[in-house]
Amino acid sequence: MALIVQKFGGTSVGNPERIRAVAEKVMATHLAGHQVVVVVSAMSGETDRLLQLARAMAAHPAERELDTLLSTGEQVTIALLCMALEEMGQAAQSFTGTQVAITTDSAHTKARIEHIDDHKIRSALESGKIVVVAGFQGVDLHGNITTLGRGGSDTTAVALAAALRADECDIFTDVDGIYTTDPRVESRARRLDRITFEEMLEMASLGAKVLQTRSVEFAMKYNVPVRVLSSFQDGPGTLVTNEENSVEAPRVSGIAFSRNEAKLTMIGVPDHPGIAHSILGPVSEANINVDVILQNISEAGKTDFTFTVDRNEYAQAKDILGAVAQKLEAEDVRGDDHIVKVSVVGVGMRSHAGIAATMFATLGKENINIQMISTSEIKISVVIEEKYLELAVRALHAAFNLDGEAPV
Repeated sequence: MALIVQKFGGTSVGNPERIRAVAEKVMATHLAGHQVVVVVSAMSGETDRLLQLARAMAAHPAERELDTLLSTGEQVTIALLCMALEEMGQAAQSFTGTQVAITTDSAHTKARIEHIDDHKIRSALESGKIVVVAGFQGVDLHGNITTLGRGGSDTTAVALAAALRADECDIFTDVDGIYTTDPRVESRARRLDRITFEEMLEMASLGAKVLQTRSVEFAMKYNVPVRVLSSFQDGPGTLVTNEENSVEAPRVSGIAFSRNEAKLTMIGVPDHPGIAHSILGPVSEANINVDVILQNISEAGKTDFTFTVDRNEYAQAKDILGAVAQKLEAEDVRGDDHIVKVSVVGVGMRSHAGIAATMFATLGKENINIQMISTSEIKISVVIEEKYLELAVRALHAAFNLDGEAPV
């Protein structure tokens, strides 16, 4: 008998019929002789509806009250799923994050899990029940309800799997696994049988939305095998595991991309020690994340300093940079919110030379200009014009022999 944690996202529980279908999947696992803990999100669209209600009350709702409101979405789903299971003759028990308890820090709307008390869940499992837990939420040390941010149900599921020492954590979503790239951009993308934690972490952070980045970090830290599966069709899905368990790694496992990019450049800034901090410090203090950074070679004691930010934070970052430019007596601040980032990812890059050369040659053949470059041990990212995104993805997908059968 194995202990399996199963997570179902908002589209999987989007209406009563789908909730009953989830109940049937959960029952099948239980009847196969396994203990099952289910983590669910709010029904599709419910969190957005609750946000709209909050904004109808206040332009900037208090974050504590916002968490209290948003957590009710998952509370509805856990109750309905337990009702469906009970109707099938299976004992089930629901738990909110507070009831478990999933203890977090006090950072409302983006809390981090600090501890999980597994006593109540184990007790319910031992009595033969299926346990259904509300994802996305927890409770701080002061008894306040907290939420984990968008996609937080993935993190709840992986954290529970780690705390319970589960045999596997199955993430059910609206796709049947992790693909070499987004099939909506490249129809010949193929599903991967397995991918390493490192590769999945890079792909998630670079724009692949199948798994939340923090959930992958959790899985890697506690070595929790995660399988991504479809809620709507049967299949083996994709296993996310550690590199030691993977066979000889291919050079490149996938092509990731992010449309939500913007670039800022400070022109003619005095080039002296500490200038990078003078520019990026105020941006960081505004809680704006900086990604790719490029500083040109100094000429006549001045340099150009360029970096990328999330497109949603572009306007705010540009305003901050304008004020910094005046203080530093820089010549100008320029911005571009029509850029994208395209990346090749693969643990096999560690032991294979020529990945960068192939990438740059491929883009060059397509007359795609590279504006910025960022590298790590297992990824190379380039910033290019937005209009070339799909062409770049398809060309790189073919160049690294990732093409396969078109997904059905």
